[in-house]
Amino acid sequence: MRNSIAGHAAGTDPVPGSASRFMRLAVREARKNLKSPKGGPFGACIVREGRLLAVARNTVLACDATCHAEVNAIRKVSRRLGTYDLSGCVIFSTTEPCPMCFGAIHWARIGLIVYGTSIADAGRVGFNELRISNAALKILGKSRIRIVDGFLRDECLALFKSWKALPDRTIY
Repeated sequence: MRNSIAGHAAGTDPVPGSASRFMRLAVREARKNLKSPKGGPFGACIVREGRLLAVARNTVLACDATCHAEVNAIRKVSRRLGTYDLSGCVIFSTTEPCPMCFGAIHWARIGLIVYGTSIADAGRVGFNELRISNAALKILGKSRIRIVDGFLRDECLALFKSWKALPDRTIY
């Protein structure tokens, strides 16, 4: 079932306080770019067995084009655990991972992506997105990653609204 975590409908919390808590950590991290923009309003966190392993935000403007929140989170966890293999992990992302991030998640063997807003939502705010959904990438790449979309979508959409209100924002 695509829109579920362990059989729960998209937007609901399968483990009271748990999934919502992790997505809200990603949202809080993304909000840092509203005050001190090192990148767009994107955040991610990686969890294994209910334990937080890393929280990261997009730092494209401070580093390089590959410093998306998901890639930054994967790098943190891989350094911490000393391995590329993040089997058993879940990644929470405020926005649907782009094709580069989906590839990194696949190669890191993360089994579940939970995201709030879509690639199309990011494109509507002006970000230069390749409009290929994770569902399409999963099919094309024959990936086993499970995908939950629209999780806490309104809270994640609020990041874009706040971003759009910034007078000196950089769209890339």
